[in-house]
Amino acid sequence: MPRKLTDNTSSKPPGNPAMLLDNQLCFSLYSASLAMTRLYKPLLDALDLSYPQYLVMLVLWERDGLGVSELGERLGLDSGTLTPLLKRMESAGLLVRQRSSEDERRVHVRLSPAGKRLQSRAAHIPGCLVAQSGLPVADLVALNHQIKSLRSAMRTPTPHAAN
Repeated sequence: MPRKLTDNTSSKPPGNPAMLLDNQLCFSLYSASLAMTRLYKPLLDALDLSYPQYLVMLVLWERDGLGVSELGERLGLDSGTLTPLLKRMESAGLLVRQRSSEDERRVHVRLSPAGKRLQSRAAHIPGCLVAQSGLPVADLVALNHQIKSLRSAMRTPTPHAAN
């Protein structure tokens, strides 16, 4: 008679609800980010932009001529990540990097005419995301505010609770 295999997995959730995947805020944010990235991909592919490039463009459309350090601060990226990204965007004709005449260590980033024109082609993207969400704009604005507050709190170091 063949040996019966036993199922060692339990259909009963663990005793600690804090350890359930669906109760993890980090997983909710991570999976929402993945879904958001999938939604953005075809929209940005049509513009020949990656998601990080789109973020750079958003910042420059808001305030052209920023220094690389200010741009990095705004995006939460270090210069080691940002510089190659900017070089690729400059090669694509979207922006121009220029050393400051006052301080050669500083590099300013300015939109090229093609980069400026791209803004009108990208203007539909936020509306696509609102439509896909199915949520009222007021709810999305409130959610965005909550996520920014969470991000700010997570950046502020606090002592860890003792176990």
